[in-house]
Amino acid sequence: MSDICAYHDQLINVRRHLHTMPEEGWCEFRTTAYLIETLRGYGYEVLTGTKVIDPESCLGRNPKLVEAAQQYALENGVSQAMLDEMEGFTGCCAVMDTGRPGPTLAVRFDIDCIPVQESHEPDHKPAKEGFVSERPGFMHACGHDAHMSTGLALAHWFADHKDEMKGRIKFLFQPAEEGVRGAAGMAASGIADDADFFLAAHIAMMCKSGEVSIKPYGFLCTTKLDVTYQGAPAHAGVEPNAGKNAMAAACNAFVQLLGIPRHGSGMSRINVGQLTAGEGRNVIPSKAVMKMEVRGETAEINTYMYERAVDIIKGCAIAQGCEYKIEKMGEAVDLINDEEMVEVLRKAAGAVKGVTVRDDPMNFGGSEDATIIARRVQAKGGKAAFFVLGADRPSGHHTAKFDVDEKALDTGLEVWANAVTALLAK
Repeated sequence: MSDICAYHDQLINVRRHLHTMPEEGWCEFRTTAYLIETLRGYGYEVLTGTKVIDPESCLGRNPKLVEAAQQYALENGVSQAMLDEMEGFTGCCAVMDTGRPGPTLAVRFDIDCIPVQESHEPDHKPAKEGFVSERPGFMHACGHDAHMSTGLALAHWFADHKDEMKGRIKFLFQPAEEGVRGAAGMAASGIADDADFFLAAHIAMMCKSGEVSIKPYGFLCTTKLDVTYQGAPAHAGVEPNAGKNAMAAACNAFVQLLGIPRHGSGMSRINVGQLTAGEGRNVIPSKAVMKMEVRGETAEINTYMYERAVDIIKGCAIAQGCEYKIEKMGEAVDLINDEEMVEVLRKAAGAVKGVTVRDDPMNFGGSEDATIIARRVQAKGGKAAFFVLGADRPSGHHTAKFDVDEKALDTGLEVWANAVTALLAK
């Protein structure tokens, strides 16, 4: 498209601005305010708060962190009226109706960051060129700043080309993708239930600059769990028999969880990433907390891993006379792109000069909660697809020196615009 170059400066400047102000999942109040104000400036109706997030379906949302994030937002220029509109929930949906009959397209972009300390070394481009994170311990180390920049540029482009389109478009700016926590609440709100088509994408991953993967596979189903064992304290020397050892329950569970037989029908994973327990060397530990996850190549395999894990967690609690609580903190499902959407992407990417369309199977190799919204759209009769926009990167995702080739943003915007045109052009 000849006019895509008109959005180049916006793509770069917005991405760099957002890179300086990362916010973790469910705490993106300053980010959401920026998105809302920008989108309303383009003429969109923008919904937020419980209009786009179902509070009962939120996963892994810490009220204390949310409260602190709202205070941070206030201190950094977000008005109380804007926070009131958000109702304590981040993310938003921008809607533009062309006024002409046609399908509804929902496009999704994630907005949260990673708890990583960004590098300040002179060979790291954001540090060298002055757009490094201004928040110690937080960084856009997975490309969500680029996702948002692309989403805003696409929204600007669509508004500029509204008279050439039919139907309507919904831009879903989803919170808390990291830890796969945010999509469940957004999907359950019903905001995408009327979508005839759904598209989402990720930058970089397994693709180099100039490549677009239109049929990625390996979206692992996953369930993230926090497990709490509650026992009873006692003096370890005087009366250990009076205690109920929560640490013993957790440690036994830890070992047994890693021994769950792997499923014969596909890839399965389990990990306990953190175990915290104990009060002192002479006290029977009364509380233990495990942070863990299971993954599976399919929903069936993930359910198998989850159910075996629950059996072990429960059994180890009984063995030590402890109570236990399992909290679901995040989830994602698998996804197979609808062929109709794959063909749309093939033509959209193929029309961009210099792009190599990768329609061979490329392993995404992780979990992505856009799949939850996509599967809900499919279940209601819509068509959905997820694709990967290649970008060279000097370091791996979630690392201190992560960055993306910014030239890939122009390519990505053109692919997106071509896909939207194919679906909504009048």
